[in-house]
Amino acid sequence: MAFTSILRRSASSLAPLATRLVRGQRNYHAAVVTAINHSSFAGRKPSSLSPLVPNPRYYSKADDSLLRVIDAEIQCAEETDDQEIEEVPSGFPFKIEDEPGFQTVKLRRTYQDEEIQVEVHMPDLVTGEGEDDDVDDDGNEHANQSSIPLVVSVSKGSGAPILEFSCNAFPDEIAIESLIVKNPDISEDQIAYEGPDFHDLDENLQKSFHKYLEIRGIKPSTTNFLHEYMINKDSREYKNWLKKLKQFVQD
Repeated sequence: MAFTSILRRSASSLAPLATRLVRGQRNYHAAVVTAINHSSFAGRKPSSLSPLVPNPRYYSKADDSLLRVIDAEIQCAEETDDQEIEEVPSGFPFKIEDEPGFQTVKLRRTYQDEEIQVEVHMPDLVTGEGEDDDVDDDGNEHANQSSIPLVVSVSKGSGAPILEFSCNAFPDEIAIESLIVKNPDISEDQIAYEGPDFHDLDENLQKSFHKYLEIRGIKPSTTNFLHEYMINKDSREYKNWLKKLKQFVQD
């Protein structure tokens, strides 16, 4: 009997508390509904009041910091880029195909019955050249000179073999690194004989191939202009890349 009496007293004492909790929850929800229906934020949807809905234009501190650094780099690139695109010199033997957004430039020309194409890559720049440092420990006389890589293809019609040179153009000098004859009839599964290393060829044969390219327009007067052209292209592409990067972070 005593235990039953204790349970009754406990239940009776908890009833007011439960009633207050239920009433408090109803009052809380009513207050939220009232706040949403009578919001003073004109034109704003009720869902915008919820802290669980993120703002689509919200940037983190890291994003803000990144954008500031990108802006500073763009400004620096624009201030230091005082070089203008040089006009193509008279007598330049090639047509230049320069598509923005790519790191190569293509040159084309027709010589007699040959179609010549040159793929020009971004320059390999070397800074801090020393007067007595033109030769490295391995005897490479171009170790401290900037250069631009070239791939020269000579074709005599559709389906005909292609003579392909890989070159490095240094100031006032062109170095042939390799020479291969590509046969379009050979499948990719077959390994064609590509000949010996170019530097192992007879010296007179090497000189003859340099003359072969010179006649077709691959000479220092051409490559020296291309060197400056590719430096300017590298600067333009870098600035455009920074702007695309900034736009991506902002979107």
